[in-house]
Amino acid sequence: MNDMTSAFTPELLKRRAIVYVRQSTQSQLMTNPESQRRQYDPVEKARAYGFAGIDVIDDDLGVSASGCETRPGFERLVAMLCSGTVGAVFCLEVSRLARNGRDWHHMLELCGLVDARVVDHDGVYDPRHPNHRLLLGMKGTISEFELGVLRVRMLEAARAKAHRGELRYTPPIGYVWDRDAGVMLDSDLRIQKVIRQIFSRFREQGSARQVLLAMSSEGIHFPRPSDGVRLTAGFDWQPIRYRNVINVLKNVFYAGAYAYGKTGRRAEVRDGRAHVTYKHRKNPEDWDVLIKDHHVGYIEWEQYERNQEQLARNAYGRAGGVKSGRGGGALLAGLLCCARCGRRLRVAYTGRTPRPVYRCDCPNLLLGQKRCIAFGGFRAERLIADAVLDVLAPHAIEAAKEARAMVKQATQDRKSVLGMELQQARYNASLAERRYAARDPDNRLIASELERRWEYTPSSDA
Repeated sequence: MNDMTSAFTPELLKRRAIVYVRQSTQSQLMTNPESQRRQYDPVEKARAYGFAGIDVIDDDLGVSASGCETRPGFERLVAMLCSGTVGAVFCLEVSRLARNGRDWHHMLELCGLVDARVVDHDGVYDPRHPNHRLLLGMKGTISEFELGVLRVRMLEAARAKAHRGELRYTPPIGYVWDRDAGVMLDSDLRIQKVIRQIFSRFREQGSARQVLLAMSSEGIHFPRPSDGVRLTAGFDWQPIRYRNVINVLKNVFYAGAYAYGKTGRRAEVRDGRAHVTYKHRKNPEDWDVLIKDHHVGYIEWEQYERNQEQLARNAYGRAGGVKSGRGGGALLAGLLCCARCGRRLRVAYTGRTPRPVYRCDCPNLLLGQKRCIAFGGFRAERLIADAVLDVLAPHAIEAAKEARAMVKQATQDRKSVLGMELQQARYNASLAERRYAARDPDNRLIASELERRWEYTPSSDA
């Protein structure tokens, strides 16, 4: 105890001791609890040295010390050091305090100014002493270097594996990653059918929203992970949403291509500190890895590119592009442009029996000026309809046959999807019945729960 007490003067022991606890990620909190327990051990060491007042700062559990994230616990430690009430800072190892030179040397400077000690598992350091300061500086530099080496090593290994198309990540709905066979289509035919329906309807209608409206009107459902993350934990069939449609149409994985590095990070300086944000989408030409024909796809690559071009035209309505229809009775909605200003004409419906009126509203809405042009749609649509019919007249029989075949195929597809939903609902009801029949009649707690599940299964609304 003499060696231990000689490291601190009576004046320092009257101050408070700070025990700093930190783990870098949330996953470490869940998978590595032993490291967290060990970081609380310096509390007993501080008592052995003779400190009566001990504060534990564990506000930064799950926060990285790389300098790119705000650490409320470390800021609290710095504030207490500035107040001059801290006699020593205890930590399991110096990498817990900081993984970047800026925070590390700033804390050492404050400890030296207020005559506070730094204590880790190797010993007690006085930042005012040149040799101790040199040793602490080397430890901080090594800690920062170690983090950089580990990060680069992991990223390079992942990138090398991705270049071979072997880096596994959670596939989108409709795919499974088999341990031996690699990427495969989901064995659930109902999931496959719904995804193929999205692509076929978009090819016909050319609008993601129209696909949503059509499938919603028919009561078609889409699988959603029960835990909201991945299908491996089970899934529920719920009414299809717009994000389901657009995610399927935009995901390159459905075209049989393997992609890695589709998002990047951005760093900026805020209040003198580096802030890094992730998940910023890159342009396809800037992706790190793109391997075509990597696995079986729901569509061909050429079809995927056409889909992206169509979605881009629908979203921005560029001059000369094709604007998707938004419903209504107008035949030429989104197809006409103003001859004076070049802007796209809008459609308004007027009268007791609403009839379309085409007009250029942009100057009026944006600049307060008069409309460039406005005219009724009856005559214009009649002229266009007659011209289209004249062009199609020689091929009317073939066109009618093809249209009838398309309608018949669409009807069969709808019946197939709804039939699969009915089959799934019958299976869920049968499963609930078997579970109810196999339960112990005397155990009413289980019986009541099984009764509730039987009465309302996840697919009962299908």
